[in-house]
Amino acid sequence: MPTVQVNGRELHYAEAGAGPLAVLIHGYPLDHTLWLDQLVGLADIRRVVAVDLPGYGISERVTGAPLTMDGLADDVAGLIEALEYEQADIVGLSMGGYVALALWEMYPAAIRSLVLANTRAGADSEEGKGGREAQAQAVVAEGRAPLAAKLVGALLAPAHDLTAAARLRTMVESAPVETIVGSLRGMAVRPDRTELLATISVPTLVISGEEDALIPPLDSHEMSSAIPESEFFVIPGAGHLSPIERPDAFTEALRGFWE
Repeated sequence: MPTVQVNGRELHYAEAGAGPLAVLIHGYPLDHTLWLDQLVGLADIRRVVAVDLPGYGISERVTGAPLTMDGLADDVAGLIEALEYEQADIVGLSMGGYVALALWEMYPAAIRSLVLANTRAGADSEEGKGGREAQAQAVVAEGRAPLAAKLVGALLAPAHDLTAAARLRTMVESAPVETIVGSLRGMAVRPDRTELLATISVPTLVISGEEDALIPPLDSHEMSSAIPESEFFVIPGAGHLSPIERPDAFTEALRGFWE
């Protein structure tokens, strides 16, 4: 499995294809296997790299300290540099979208185009921060299986395919508890980047799932409207994890956008 040293720790990634670089950034509490279908489906037009963020998948373990979005953006920028590219097409889903927006703020020259899937620019409300802390406390007390069961219901469309639920459960139950806690606390302290949207000057696609209960299509459309000349696409029948719920539709959305 390919790895690189970035900011003093080892990052793992999976890759397929050749040509312009595309970096796919998974959400919480997932890993690079979120993108297995896209690795196959887009390899003819891009060098597709699906990273395991620190602590996830096969990447180096982390402590329970907050995994901030700015710190994760530093890691993605370091990955692009380590792969000897100046720019990449960035695809971020959910927490990966928070990282992508931090990357735009900190390293805009590293982004050739941007896909923001099932994500938002705003910060957590006080209620949202409390919910994240409660989830952190629960996963330490109860383990990952109850969290996985909860997320299957919260993140997938009601009529989801069994294979999507199976992959989601595998990812959640493979994530170290320290990483889960660090991610929850890192997301809770992320800044509001709503005003940053108007500064995005690269081609941008905003993707929503038709049945995303966590970030409804209306919210995603409002975010897209704030990004100059961005495109907006809703994937029918998908919830919050469109790359595994409707993989062909998600892949074709990226292909159409890039081509």
